[in-house]
Amino acid sequence: MGTASSVNRDTSVRRLWLIRHGQSEGNVADDAAKKSGSPTVPIDLRDPDVPLSDLGRRQAAAIGKLWKNSDPGERPDAVFSSPYERALVTARIAIEESGLALDVRHDERLRERDLGLFDGLTALGLRERYPDEAKRRAKLGKFYYRPPHGESWVDVALRVRSFISELWHDNPSAAVAVFSHQAVLFVLRYVIEGLTEAEILDIDRHARFHNGGITSYAADEGKPLRLIEHDAIDHLDETETPATAGHDSHVDV
Repeated sequence: MGTASSVNRDTSVRRLWLIRHGQSEGNVADDAAKKSGSPTVPIDLRDPDVPLSDLGRRQAAAIGKLWKNSDPGERPDAVFSSPYERALVTARIAIEESGLALDVRHDERLRERDLGLFDGLTALGLRERYPDEAKRRAKLGKFYYRPPHGESWVDVALRVRSFISELWHDNPSAAVAVFSHQAVLFVLRYVIEGLTEAEILDIDRHARFHNGGITSYAADEGKPLRLIEHDAIDHLDETETPATAGHDSHVDV
């Protein structure tokens, strides 16, 4: 599957988990704004500073409990995270709950996609305030469209390729967990699996990344990583932790 350029041909990582952060206060505010028909999301924080909700902390703990009860080969020996508060704290809670002696290595290349002028707007707010941009986005499609002063998915792919290439090189035979954000996780799949624009957008239409959901890869000896499961949430069900899937980005661009 996939014909786009991939960094996955010479991987030395044996296991990889892509994990979305727990529910954030931004996710909660976004849901409330959409239900009320508001053009803006009522949260007065920089996006990097948005914290986890109480439920988000429980989702993070469920990841740690999964690791604690897993076989040694199914636990990470290296953890990387976006430096944004909601991702970094999810990783730290998971490690603390698991009892693993690991540090979180934060990397700005895993940060949330920058929405530029659209930050803090709902889809309604975008259409009302930037109707010409809404039309341009509809024409270009979400993969190539770049919001004013923001990033396209392609822009995110450039930094993700750099991160993955370095990860492969510096972590031979490692089992690695990566904590990040919804759009970035889709782009990570695009890069790791060498997908095309059409293929990743088809996945985007039919799949989600739940808060605390785990997408897993494994590599047979001498082989590239292969996808095992997209967005597993059994660990949430087993701890009676509600699953949520609110958008990180308030505008679906």
